[in-house]
Amino acid sequence: MALRFGTDGVRARADTVLTGSVVRALGRAAAAHLGADEVAIGHDTRASGPALARALAEGFVAGGTRVRLLGVAPTPAVAHVAAVDGIAGAVVSASHNPWTDNGVKLFAAGGRKLGDAAQADLQASWDAVPEFDDVDVEVPEPAPDGRWAVAVASSVEAGALSGMRLVVDCANGAMSAAAPSVLEDLGADVTVLYAEPDGCNINEGCGSMHPDDLCRAVVAAGADAGLAFDGDGDRVVAVGADGALLDGDHLLAACGTDLHERGLLADDTVVVTVMANLGLRRALAAAGIAVHETAVGDRYVLEALEANGWTLGGEQSGHVILRHLATTGDGLLAGVQALDAARRRGHDLGEWTTRLVMKAPQVLRAVTVSSPGDDVVAAMADDIASAQNRLGGEGRVVVRPSGTEPVVRVMVEALDADLADELVDGLCAAARRSADPAAG
Repeated sequence: MALRFGTDGVRARADTVLTGSVVRALGRAAAAHLGADEVAIGHDTRASGPALARALAEGFVAGGTRVRLLGVAPTPAVAHVAAVDGIAGAVVSASHNPWTDNGVKLFAAGGRKLGDAAQADLQASWDAVPEFDDVDVEVPEPAPDGRWAVAVASSVEAGALSGMRLVVDCANGAMSAAAPSVLEDLGADVTVLYAEPDGCNINEGCGSMHPDDLCRAVVAAGADAGLAFDGDGDRVVAVGADGALLDGDHLLAACGTDLHERGLLADDTVVVTVMANLGLRRALAAAGIAVHETAVGDRYVLEALEANGWTLGGEQSGHVILRHLATTGDGLLAGVQALDAARRRGHDLGEWTTRLVMKAPQVLRAVTVSSPGDDVVAAMADDIASAQNRLGGEGRVVVRPSGTEPVVRVMVEALDADLADELVDGLCAAARRSADPAAG
């Protein structure tokens, strides 16, 4: 079966599903759909990255598009090059997935993610020729581009983080070299964790998906805060001085409040997804900031930001988009902006943001399904309605198919944590029955 685009590009098992032939065909198909005659290509630190990036480049060249290989580069760095030079971009990465997976993210001319219609057209072209081996083209050797790191550092005043003690978890990924360097250039005293990629250790027990070691390290070092990135660096979570985890909701509250107070938040509006915690919504409302809600996926957040000229949006998972400074989620930029906002107020980032965002208990689970996720969710309509009725106005239910994995995600948010657990148990059971009625 042909690979399909999800909410953040395409991902699959590397070398057995996402082969060089498949990626080469994607590059050739994409050449006609990105609105540019040149594309910048980067990859994260997975063992399969260099070969797949070269195959993608070969496909682009075969399709008539010039290529610029950047080597190991965070996703926001590739998007920045595309935006500054007015070209397309592509990243070979499976983000927070294990090293055995890989994927491709695409940016149209100017560093912007593809809309639904453009992605559907590209998918059709790729489906027509899903593999491509007959190619004899030359591609250039990788050449790093340091302009993105300079831009992140320049987004705040020189020395903005002077005197701060930070711990940074680079997930053995694409941020391993760039993040510590930028933070040190801004004056921070940086302790670095998990910045020794070997091709097979990206995201392994570390990074934004596994921040426990970072939480402990921040407390042990007496640090002011910590930052943890995912494998390709487009998301970040933070840690307060007390070791408490700060997710995308906390960072959105910090950045939104700061931009609002400085008159830089367009229409006094922040874009969030349906997963945003009730605590964030209340914090923004208390500050006089409106909330616009989208489906899950930073692509949809970006679409809303661009369509309305808004400044800030993001996801609880740590994708934070500062549209006046970047065209996509940027973990390092978001971390720098939040730390700078707290520093200018004389606040500790953790103490400030946990005071802003009083989190409502939120239970999240994923149910593996063999049936199409959309069909499973549709069959659960009565169960979902019943759960929401039990909550009344004191919570929310979100059940959705994943855009990147064969799972249905169940979320219940309630002021009563025990009730949230109970309702999630019931909804997960309903998802399993709907996915396999014979087993129920």
